[in-house]
Amino acid sequence: MFIRKHDFITLVINLVIVPRKRLTTNLRRLICLICIFTLAGCLSPIALNRAVIAYDDAVTDVVSQQLLINIVRAHHHQPIHFTGVSNITATFTFQASAGAAPAAGGLAGSSILPIFGGSMAESPTISIVPIEGEDFTRRLLTPFPQSGLILLLRQHFDVDLLLRMMAQEVRLQNKPYHSDTYHNKPADTAGYETFRRVVLHLSAIQDRNQLYVEPLPLTHTWKIPAATIAPDSFQSLQKEFVVHYDRTDDTFTLHKQILGPILITNYDPDTLSENERELLNERAREWDASDVAFDIRAGYYGGEWPMVGIFRLRSFHSILSFLSKALGNQAGFYVEKDARTPPILNNENPNLTMELIQSNTSPTGVDFSIRWNNKFYAVNTTGSHARWNRDAFQLLFLLFQMTVTDMPRGGVPSITIAK
Repeated sequence: MFIRKHDFITLVINLVIVPRKRLTTNLRRLICLICIFTLAGCLSPIALNRAVIAYDDAVTDVVSQQLLINIVRAHHHQPIHFTGVSNITATFTFQASAGAAPAAGGLAGSSILPIFGGSMAESPTISIVPIEGEDFTRRLLTPFPQSGLILLLRQHFDVDLLLRMMAQEVRLQNKPYHSDTYHNKPADTAGYETFRRVVLHLSAIQDRNQLYVEPLPLTHTWKIPAATIAPDSFQSLQKEFVVHYDRTDDTFTLHKQILGPILITNYDPDTLSENERELLNERAREWDASDVAFDIRAGYYGGEWPMVGIFRLRSFHSILSFLSKALGNQAGFYVEKDARTPPILNNENPNLTMELIQSNTSPTGVDFSIRWNNKFYAVNTTGSHARWNRDAFQLLFLLFQMTVTDMPRGGVPSITIAK
């Protein structure tokens, strides 16, 4: 039940100033009770809304701080470990009281003054579960599949940011069935520079909305003798395949459209001929599940630097290790785009994938910080690359959510905090 503030004030004023002869004691008590229940009805959803938001903020902050502290742990060669909140149960108790007394002022004897009281008690129970075990460890160490990167690309993340964080290397094909490998590792100066220039080139194409990220459309064909198909199964066969009958040799040719591997291109893959698709599909048989192929062709936007190759993705553990090196002597450095690369939107090309701050005092102007071994650490959310660094941390948060398994609700060791 809800009542507007103006209406409630009016009701209380009338209760105070109406003479006794016009309002019996029982009726006054009834009105007081109505006011109390009305207030309780208003407070309940307000308290619930605030509690849900507060708990949600608290859990998000905990995960964010754990991500940052695990980067610091990786920098100091300490074990990486996560703990999650598996369950939150909050009980709210609302109590209200009311009474009446003669007014203390000049209206005494002709009116009474209502007295209201109330309280709210919150009793949360929070269950904390260590995120561990063989399943989580395997997911932590297994490279992300191509579907993970493609899913994030379709959420309009910058391809430059995605590949700088998720890819461990790029393999550029320089001749059929032969490629050169360039590592996304600042310690490998030449390889790192080439890797950065490749992803900058893709980013420039993406800035013009000319980057396609689609599964390769393939057509599989089978030819079978007509005598092997029973008449009663022919109708069901037509639901799955395109069927053509050849009278010359009494055979049926079956065609089926399927989706092949994901391909990053600067052209629409649907425009490829059947032969071109089959050649790409043959090459895809050699790719790993964590490989993301790209094919940038001349004659399309960005085609001044045609290139063919694959990106090999990292595991989440490797991503944390890679980011931690920015706190040491393997930080990223500036790499100028290739001369053949089109202009990049806002010339966005930060030195670091995600810039971190390390200081002896609590940093100011940042979203949050953590303390570890008497030093403070934070993501640098100040300066010209504040948006980039925030996007990088948001990406890291999503990658963690894609790695962690569903936490059990019971039957496992946990820490329960009851307030």
